Amino acid sequence: MSVLGTGSRVINHELPQALNVAPVPVFRDMEAATRAAHTLLDALGVGLDSESLKATPQRLAKALSDLLTPREFNATMFPNDEGYRQLVIQCGIPFRSVCEHHMLAFTGIAHVGYMPGDRILGLSKLARLVEHFACRPQVQERMTQQIADWLQEALSPEGVGVVVIAQHSCISLRGALVHGSDTVTSALHGLLSENVNARQEFMTLIGMFRGGSQ
Repeated sequence: MSVLGTGSRVINHELPQALNVAPVPVFRDMEAATRAAHTLLDALGVGLDSESLKATPQRLAKALSDLLTPREFNATMFPNDEGYRQLVIQCGIPFRSVCEHHMLAFTGIAHVGYMPGDRILGLSKLARLVEHFACRPQVQERMTQQIADWLQEALSPEGVGVVVIAQHSCISLRGALVHGSDTVTSALHGLLSENVNARQEFMTLIGMFRGGSQ
């Protein structure tokens, strides 16, 4: 690493770092999954002889596999040359996941923010990170915490805040049959957990996004 002074500003010429983020390798037997889907649908009395339904078991197996497979990515981190210490927030990151209790989808948006320390994360990687933890059998509470914990561990920032707002089809399509309700979860680290003013600023900024999107 070389550090060169230019007037009153110090420029850090350290090269970017990239942390590979990949799902745990899992062998998926799609032929067995298709047979199982056929058996399940048949046991539930769904006739599969018609032209429109005969390939449904294969499509069902493929759809579930897609929902459970996040894309590998490199989390590129750069030196915080300018010493930026205010909030970086990406609002309204859309996601879809699968409730691990009923294997039904839940969808929503995530607001992900942090207060940088010595390094900053490429902005597109925040959305990739949400996808990484969403594409698996999940519960919203755990997913929210996992995103915040990863940022805290990988970046060592001054603070981390994650708010997830989702609609769960396991609530709207079965059980309570409640339509239109949102579930909100949050996870905070560092200054966003310990400092009331920092936390209020974070909540105010994501609240502005929600107000402007309605």
